[in-house]
Amino acid sequence: MKYILSCIISLSFISAFAQQPQFSYDIDVTQNLDTFYVSLTPEVKIDKTSNIYQFAATAPGTYQTMNIGRFISDFKAFNWLGMEIDVERVSVNQFKIDKPHKVKKITYKVAETFDTEVEEYPIYLMAGSSIEDDHTLINTHTMIGYFEGYQKSPLQVKVVGKDSWTIGTALSKSGDYFVADDFDHVVDSPILAGDLTFAATKVADTEVEIYTYSAQGLLNSELLLANMEDMLNATNDFLIKLPVERYTFLYFFEPNLTGQTGAWEHSYSSEYVLGEKEPTVEFMKSVTDIASHEFFHIVTPLNIHSEVVDSFNFVEPTPSIHLWLYEGVTEWASNMLLYRGGVIDLQDYLSNSIIYKILVDERYFDTTWSLKKISDESFNGGEGSKQYGNIYYKGSLTAGLLDIRLLELSDGTYGLRELMLDLVEKYGKGNPVSEETFFDDIAAMTYPEIRDFFDMYVLEANPLPHAEYFAKIGLKIERDDQDRPTIIQLTDPTPQQQKLFFAWSENMDRQ
Repeated sequence: MKYILSCIISLSFISAFAQQPQFSYDIDVTQNLDTFYVSLTPEVKIDKTSNIYQFAATAPGTYQTMNIGRFISDFKAFNWLGMEIDVERVSVNQFKIDKPHKVKKITYKVAETFDTEVEEYPIYLMAGSSIEDDHTLINTHTMIGYFEGYQKSPLQVKVVGKDSWTIGTALSKSGDYFVADDFDHVVDSPILAGDLTFAATKVADTEVEIYTYSAQGLLNSELLLANMEDMLNATNDFLIKLPVERYTFLYFFEPNLTGQTGAWEHSYSSEYVLGEKEPTVEFMKSVTDIASHEFFHIVTPLNIHSEVVDSFNFVEPTPSIHLWLYEGVTEWASNMLLYRGGVIDLQDYLSNSIIYKILVDERYFDTTWSLKKISDESFNGGEGSKQYGNIYYKGSLTAGLLDIRLLELSDGTYGLRELMLDLVEKYGKGNPVSEETFFDDIAAMTYPEIRDFFDMYVLEANPLPHAEYFAKIGLKIERDDQDRPTIIQLTDPTPQQQKLFFAWSENMDRQ
C-alpha cells in the first residue's frame, strides 16, 4: 500500500504584516525531549465573554479526529500580578478560564505525539510533533489553541531551540517570531527545525525551497531537488502557471518509524515524514511521486474548495462531500502530469497509476462504499478510517474516467485538466464552491451528462466502467483467470479513438 497522503488549506492570505499580532506564542523545545513548553502572551485585552480556550479537535486535510487536548497538561493562566486565574477543563479540547479579560499569560505543556501512546485516534506522524536532541517537528495545531472568538486574530510564534539550528517553514519572519494572519494560517504552516540541509530553485516565477532532516544523513535537500526538478517543471507545464510565488518542502527521514508515515499538504508548503532508506532509484521515485501529489494541492483545495473547508470548524470535525475533488482529482493529476510531461512513459503510467489502483480498490477496500460515503465517514474511526485510504485509489480512478468522459463529449478539446483551470479562474482563493450545488455548477460549465456521471460514480457506488471508458481512447482492458487486469493499446484503433487518445496523452495548448 502507498503512503497516506493528506492535504490542508489556509483560508485567507492578507499580508502577515498587515496587522500587529494580537497573540504571541513561545514554544520551548529545550527543556525536555518528550515535552513542549508553551507560553502565550495576549497583546490585547481578551473579551470577558471569550472564556473558552480551544484546542483542535481536528485539522484541515487530516480527515481524522485528533483531539489535541489529550496531549495538553499543566494548563495555567496568570494575571498581571502573576497570580493564577481559575481554570477548568470542560472537555477534552476546551479549558474554561474564569476571568479571561485579566489574563496576562498562559502556560502549558504538550506531550509529543510521536512517542505518546493513545488508546484511540492515533495521530498520523506527518500531522504530529517530535523533539529529539538534533531536531524538532512542530505541526502548530498540536501546539497552540485560540480564545473563542479570536480564531481570525493575527498572531506570532517563536521556536526556542538551539542557536545552531536551521528552521524551515512557509511562514514569514519578523524579528525572532514567525507571523501568521490568524489561527487557520498558522495551522497551515508546519515548522521543521534542527540540523537540516537546504536547497532552493526557481520554477518559472515560483521560488521553491527544500529543508531536510535525515537522521542517518542518507538524504539531503540537493539530492531531493535533483530528483524533483522534472516533476516541478511538469506541474508548471500542466498548470501553465503555478498559482503560488513561494513554496516550501519539509522532509523528515528517520529509520524504524512506528506509526502511519506519509505526507501532509498545506497551502504554501508540504511536510513529509518517511522511513529513511538508501537513496536508490526506486526509493527516490517513490518520494517524488508523493511530492507530486502534495505539490498539486496548490490547486485543490488551495484554489478550489467548498465553504466547509473555507470556514474550517476546529471544534467539531465536519466532512466535505468534495473529498473526491481534494484528494481523488489531485492524485489523478499528480500522476497524469508526469505522463504528459514525459517524466514517465505510457506503460509506467498504465501499470502504476491505473492497474495498481484498480487492484487496490477491488481487493483491499469495500467497493460498496461510494466516494460520498468515504467522505461522510472519514472522521468516525473504525470502518470509516479503514475505508478512507481508498479516496486515493477509487477517487483517482474516478477522476481519470471523468477526464475521458469530458474528452469524449468535447470531441477531444476539453478534459479534466481544462475543467480544473476553469474552476481556478472562476473560484480561486476566497471564493468557495458550494457543497450543495457544485455538481450542478460543473454540469452547467461543461455538459449535462456530467451530472449523471457524478450521480453514478461519486454519490453512488456503481462499478467503475473501466473497460468501457478506456475503449473510447483505444485502450483495451483484459483480465486473466485470477481477474487481474492488464491494459493494452489497440493496434487498429478507429480515427475517433486515435483522436481521443492523442488528446488524453498530450497537454492541450491553452493561452
